[in-house]
Amino acid sequence: MKVTVWDTYVKKQNGDTMHFDIIAPEYIREEAIIHQMGKEYLATKQHAGLLLTAKECRLCHQEIASAEMLESLHTKGYFIIEMEGCD
Repeated sequence: MKVTVWDTYVKKQNGDTMHFDIIAPEYIREEAIIHQMGKEYLATKQHAGLLLTAKECRLCHQEIASAEMLESLHTKGYFIIEMEGCD
């Protein structure tokens, strides 16, 4: 299955930056849906309400989903790859 990778940077309240990728099914290209996925993830990290817009979250590329990605896509609808500052 092909997925899209949305490169995302979010400024935390303490000024540090969170960098993570939102992995979504290839057929979902609507930014509002992708942003909602990111907001759901941020809420799990106690960072609900942080700014997440097209400036912070951009379509980067497509790739083939791994087994781990597929499992999350089937249960949550998205997968997150934590890059930095995602504590």
